[in-house]
Amino acid sequence: MKASTAKLTSETLDMMEPLREVRDGYLISLTLGTPSQVVPVYMDTGSDLTWVPCGNLSFDCMDCDDYRNNKLMATFSPSYSSSSSRDSCSSRFCIDIHSSDNSLDPCAIAGCSLTTLLRATCSRPCPSFAYTYGQGDVLGSLTRDTLKVHGTSPGKTWQIPNFCFGCVGSTYREPIGIAGFGRGPLSLPFQLGFLHKGFSHCFLPFKFANNPNISSPLVVGDVAVSVKENLQFTPMLKSFVYPNYYYIGLEAITVGNGSAAAEVPLSLREFDSFGNGGMLIDSGTTYTHLPEPLYSQLLSVLQSLISYPRAGDVEERSGFDLCYRIPCPNGSVADKVPLPAITLHFLNNVSLEMPQGNHFYAMAAPSNRTVVKCWLFQSMEEGEEGPAGVFGSFQQQNVEVVYDLERERIGFRPMDCATAAASQGLHRT
Repeated sequence: MKASTAKLTSETLDMMEPLREVRDGYLISLTLGTPSQVVPVYMDTGSDLTWVPCGNLSFDCMDCDDYRNNKLMATFSPSYSSSSSRDSCSSRFCIDIHSSDNSLDPCAIAGCSLTTLLRATCSRPCPSFAYTYGQGDVLGSLTRDTLKVHGTSPGKTWQIPNFCFGCVGSTYREPIGIAGFGRGPLSLPFQLGFLHKGFSHCFLPFKFANNPNISSPLVVGDVAVSVKENLQFTPMLKSFVYPNYYYIGLEAITVGNGSAAAEVPLSLREFDSFGNGGMLIDSGTTYTHLPEPLYSQLLSVLQSLISYPRAGDVEERSGFDLCYRIPCPNGSVADKVPLPAITLHFLNNVSLEMPQGNHFYAMAAPSNRTVVKCWLFQSMEEGEEGPAGVFGSFQQQNVEVVYDLERERIGFRPMDCATAAASQGLHRT
């Protein structure tokens, strides 16, 4: 059946996009241009800008050797789209992208008059921009083109004309584009008119990575935040310095049968005078990061509760701090071997017990009747500004996460995300 197409309006509605799991995140396919070009990019709640690699031959990614010749590295060619145009320097998006203090911004380096931009008195195309992430940078120009999204009804699609995104020609350590789901005006939900509603996702576990037959459901709009059973909500915290990020407050962490694991610092639930603190919830960060000394205290508690032999060679090779050799006499992956439960306690009496596969994970197939499992949390680097901790995507697997933006709260409930995907037609057999 041919898909129907319509313009997205304020009365419409909701959208659902499949998220494909890869080794370090979740990809959403952006359908851009006329005729359509499909570019897979990371779905990232920890940034605003949506950008795609531009130019089949001219796109240059420095320090990206691991991704060379990777099928995920699709690019967008604006010259092949009849609806593509450069954004104007008088647009709100141009003003926003150049209003940061990024010292690498080409506009700032060239001495552009930000006053002219802010007064919206110029008519030329928006100057090139630089956008910085924790580990990388991108350089490009703001472009407008038609974006096609899928509705929640089978076969329904919507066209959004003049969607603004970054057309990026060169990057450092950023080989794949990003769909920004933050709270700023450049974000995808903001441009689609959904920032006053919300969105939800249910990330498939790692065992489905690179499986083309099943996708994680990403739902945007009213249906994402409708009343659901067993959903616990914790309030979003507001940082006056970083207002476009999603923060929640972590009060405690318990291990095993509920014994206190370690004292959680106040910085994980409140901000200092410089806007630093809180726990950032970020789908663009793979593993959950915790500050010291909390991280080391949790390691000590886990070591005291687990009697299996350590796998020091795997720890050294992988960079994870706690790996164990766990017996699996039947050659199974030992998913049913009990390891201490870890429960995160957020503000508003919200408790989220991690699904078993979200804290200890098998690093390889069983060998010699044992399997090595590592604790996939990491320590925050000392001296970093910004959040005191990060709740990463790996620990959000098999959990429905609901961003209720109207009520400024985030909800959690454990869920079998593969079953959820099948119920929404995202599992092909």
